[in-house]
Amino acid sequence: MQENNKITKESPIRVRFAPSPTGIMHLGNIRTALMNFLFARQKNGAFVLRIEDTDPQRDFDPEGHQIIQDMEWLNLNYDEGPIKGGPYAPYFQSKRTDLYQTQLNELIAKKSVYRCFCTAAELDTKRQRQITLKQPPRYDQACLKLSEDNIKANLDSDTPFIWRFAIDHDQKITFNDLGHGKMTFDLTHFSDFPVTRQDGSFTFIFANCVDDIAMQMNYVFRGDDHISNTVNQVILYHAFGADVPTFWHMPILCNLDGKKLSKRDFGFSLKDLRDAGFMHEAIINYLSIIGGSFQKEIMSMDEIIAAYKFDHISSTSQIKYDVEKLRWVNHKWIASLSPEQLLERCMPSLEKNYDDASRRDKDELLKLVEIVQSDLVTLNDIVPAVQFFFTKPVVTSEQVSSVKPNAPLEEISKILVSNLGSLKDPENFLQTVKAESKKQSIKLSDMMPIIRMILTGSPQGPHIGSVISILGSSEALSRFQAFFA
Repeated sequence: MQENNKITKESPIRVRFAPSPTGIMHLGNIRTALMNFLFARQKNGAFVLRIEDTDPQRDFDPEGHQIIQDMEWLNLNYDEGPIKGGPYAPYFQSKRTDLYQTQLNELIAKKSVYRCFCTAAELDTKRQRQITLKQPPRYDQACLKLSEDNIKANLDSDTPFIWRFAIDHDQKITFNDLGHGKMTFDLTHFSDFPVTRQDGSFTFIFANCVDDIAMQMNYVFRGDDHISNTVNQVILYHAFGADVPTFWHMPILCNLDGKKLSKRDFGFSLKDLRDAGFMHEAIINYLSIIGGSFQKEIMSMDEIIAAYKFDHISSTSQIKYDVEKLRWVNHKWIASLSPEQLLERCMPSLEKNYDDASRRDKDELLKLVEIVQSDLVTLNDIVPAVQFFFTKPVVTSEQVSSVKPNAPLEEISKILVSNLGSLKDPENFLQTVKAESKKQSIKLSDMMPIIRMILTGSPQGPHIGSVISILGSSEALSRFQAFFA
């Protein structure tokens, strides 16, 4: 394993995103995948997707189907992995057990690991006692001290066991981190860690490390909460005689209160954001710029790849997720779409909410989305924004009065009724209404919201001339007449 996996300065960049299919994709997962993807593309390296499914009882997404679909939707296209294959296939840990067993056998032969027969209850009792005595909780190596006869007796009685790695607690471990620089850890307080479970399956720490060595990963990017795992894995790198990659322990995403993001925080999961109408471009854009400083904030993927500075990474341990900033980025991305692109993105929502949306003339729909585009923050906002077009509002004098309680509704009504004949020319209609309002000292800030309210059912929305044009003069006249009837 060592001879075939030497990393040199000339070695091509190889990074991986290695999610576990035990839950939904969340923003932390996505940002980890994104940073690996950006680094690979910027450095002309390989971006690998590996599914870490060594715990089948907890699998939420068997075979990673949803993970793969989410990656495709985000346009984080991997070079090697499930479906695509590659030189280090298979890319599912559940199919790599033979390799793990081979590497475990190597450690057994070197006497680097030992059988641990302690039960979960025994381990918990020891841990609680150490905490009570204000000692650092770590495994006391009780099973390392077992005699051959004790071991044989346990095996003969089929006592369950795991394999533990025997740490040399007098050593120090050092590795390089893009954010923290050179990191050194004294192993005095580290515990002999499991490399297998009692059912014979392999732990994350072991399988993850063996795969990174076998797949020649020379950079490993993951969350800051993995630092203690990294220490154990660097121990394994040394045990296998393999070169240690460069790490980046990325800041943890937190809410505005500084607490780690959880399911209670809106936008924690990718599904939350997709369902709420956020564009994948905006999600990627936002996750790229938080925690950094960029001259330009709204960027395409190619621009992000070019702009990201991996040699100037902050060592902060957390980054705050601000959904309002994400909404702003999404608004900017929606504003950048052509009417055709916006209609394509919005059509599923329109068809879901309006029965006749699919039967409407496309050119008509293009004009419709164009006049409301500047008001959209998410794609879902299209539904209320165009409701006036699909559903004739029922507006009462009381509703209008509640919007503009001090407006002279009677005088405004007279002006509108006397000019309904000019609706065929929306701009002429508006100019005439404005001129007469001025003569009668009626504020346009009173007049315009009332007109919009009558036509759309809301005092806010698109330009009134555009509303009349998209409705057509006959429909606009009908709505005025219904109100004044």
